[in-house]
Amino acid sequence: MTNNTTPTLVKDVMWTQVDIVDSKCTVQNALNDMQYKKTKMLLVDKSHEYDEYGVVLIADIASKVIAKDRALDRVNVYEIMNKPAISVRPDMDIRYCAKLLTNFGLSRCPVLDNGKIVGVVSLTSIVFNGLRVV
Repeated sequence: MTNNTTPTLVKDVMWTQVDIVDSKCTVQNALNDMQYKKTKMLLVDKSHEYDEYGVVLIADIASKVIAKDRALDRVNVYEIMNKPAISVRPDMDIRYCAKLLTNFGLSRCPVLDNGKIVGVVSLTSIVFNGLRVV
């Protein structure tokens, strides 16, 4: 098969280093985690079996905590997270993933397989890794 007939899938370009925090942790702890791991997004774990994953972005901390002059150590992640997180499957064609992310104004999202997070995909990883010649 040539590269024209074999699509590049999300699992081919996602990264598997996933940063998951508890929803009850403080924004200060989440921010420390983000700085240490040099990431702009943390995934928020489910609270129970029927719950959904959440997402906290640097932009959420800026707009919902810092801009409102709230104390980083007095706000919990669950208060500012976006939930449920928009996610994609590892076997999704990156063209559809790119379209989904741009339609929702997202730069990255979690990759779920059978309800479990297996990675994160970003527009950057799609653009830089999805167009490589195999």
